[in-house]
Amino acid sequence: MAERRRGGGGGGGRGGLGLYEAAASVLAGLEKGEGSLKNLVYGSSFQSPRPLYALVSETLRYSDVLDSILGAAGLLRMEKKLQPHLAKVLAYDLLLGKGLRGGGRGKVLVLKHRARLQAELARLKVQKKVSRNEDLLPPAGGAEQAPQVPRYVRVNTLKTHLDDVVDYFKRQQYVYQGKAGSMEEVSSLSGKKFYLDPHLPELLIFPPQMDFHDNQLYVAGHIILQDKASCLPAFLLNPLLGSHVIDACAAPGNKTSHLAAVMKNKGRIFALDRDAKRLATMSTMLMRAGATCYQLAHQDFLTTDPADPKYSQVRYILLDPSCSGSGMASQLPVENTLLPERLQALAGFQKKMLAHALSFPALQRLVYSTCSVYQEENEDVVWDVLQQREKEFRLVQALPSWSHRGSGTFAEAKFCLRASPKETLTNGFFVAVLERWHGGASEKSSTAVLPKAENTAEDSCPVPKGRMKQARGAL
Repeated sequence: MAERRRGGGGGGGRGGLGLYEAAASVLAGLEKGEGSLKNLVYGSSFQSPRPLYALVSETLRYSDVLDSILGAAGLLRMEKKLQPHLAKVLAYDLLLGKGLRGGGRGKVLVLKHRARLQAELARLKVQKKVSRNEDLLPPAGGAEQAPQVPRYVRVNTLKTHLDDVVDYFKRQQYVYQGKAGSMEEVSSLSGKKFYLDPHLPELLIFPPQMDFHDNQLYVAGHIILQDKASCLPAFLLNPLLGSHVIDACAAPGNKTSHLAAVMKNKGRIFALDRDAKRLATMSTMLMRAGATCYQLAHQDFLTTDPADPKYSQVRYILLDPSCSGSGMASQLPVENTLLPERLQALAGFQKKMLAHALSFPALQRLVYSTCSVYQEENEDVVWDVLQQREKEFRLVQALPSWSHRGSGTFAEAKFCLRASPKETLTNGFFVAVLERWHGGASEKSSTAVLPKAENTAEDSCPVPKGRMKQARGAL
């Protein structure tokens, strides 16, 4: 998730990880919906979690302020080699924090524009008629607070079985409540009670305050700490055993390990990401999870050639591109304050990614997802691209039992899923499922996407006998 420090990254000790690079990686992980703040901080390789957690938390707290300053100063436009997340944490410490402590080449690029950044901060204070940095933040309690998101625990069926994990927690004096029957039951969870999720057959639900980072099951890779909404893409893609799959923006890898579990390590996953630091951390995470059917590639998905023979059997693509991250619980409640230029740029990039994914000749099913609440990044992207490929692909109804549906200016938007802390007790998320349409149907968008029988709770990714014995021994 973060690279080894080169020439000073700010903290972590000699040969350790750079604080700013680690913080940038955590921000990127939050933007992709790959976990909670605490999960991503403690799952990183950074040697000192406390300063990392503090830096990311404060950067998120001032996120809107920093977006405004960076946009007005034109920093990212002038320094195209400066990664946006890194620019944000560096700008926070320079302007609002303790001052830059290291930072390598990123620090040099930001300091070139110190005067302009400070001027934009001063201008913003004048505009808001405040004198202190903290006065730039919204009044505490001034907006409706989002409900607390429960702690979701995905059972890693590559290493163990749902029943074994439930039995383990029972032995630890947790009280198993069976499958959750309502949102009210989940929202009232407290103490050491836990439920089985009603939609995903290997997902357990615990109260929000539960922390399993030191739990032996987490350390051994038997459980994955992953928000429910982030589990939906692999669950809905649901590739057949032996399939060839592309995970187009794979790092830090929770969705990739979930795909491997759905496929029972039978088949091939081409896991691509253009961030080398996050890809290196992903490799370690996938090994811990017991995934073996993947091939990692440090590559921008847009540079892949759909006609390359190695992709000739790719029938499934999971596309979870960079987005605003506006659906993350740490940034809610959200007001529509994202700079229009930034939102337009993100949507344009997402459309290119989706159009490119649909050009793979053997593709049969694709899941497009974001952790954004903005229609521009969600329904509008899907609709615009589908207009170009309407004779080949169609939206299908994803998980009909899900209550919170897509919204937009076209009728089929209701086939998409939306998630939010208020409606579904998850991070904010969007999922659309597209399938190649072979014609002959009276409607272009009607098929429901449901898990195959082999992936139901009663028969959920059985572990081979030898591995089952090994897993039970560990539990």
